[in-house]
Amino acid sequence: MGLDPVLMEILACPADKGPLYCVDEAGMLYNPRLGRAYRIDGGIPVLLIDEAAEVDPSTAAMYDARIANGELSPTFVPTAHSGPRQTSD
Repeated sequence: MGLDPVLMEILACPADKGPLYCVDEAGMLYNPRLGRAYRIDGGIPVLLIDEAAEVDPSTAAMYDARIANGELSPTFVPTAHSGPRQTSD
């Protein structure tokens, strides 16, 4: 499936604003913190909270193991908020 890499860098869970993990073979974006998944329709992520699906515990455990093994990468890596962005002239 492979979502556009630029798109992947900005995708976040609409519920908790954290990173998601693309599970290509399942056609979904997985949130391990909430145990929920967002489907991908025709290459377009459907990031609607009401349409997210609960992931059953055994499948969630499998995805969590793949995340721990580095097989699934996050859409972005959260960083500590360092205040207003500073610009140099």
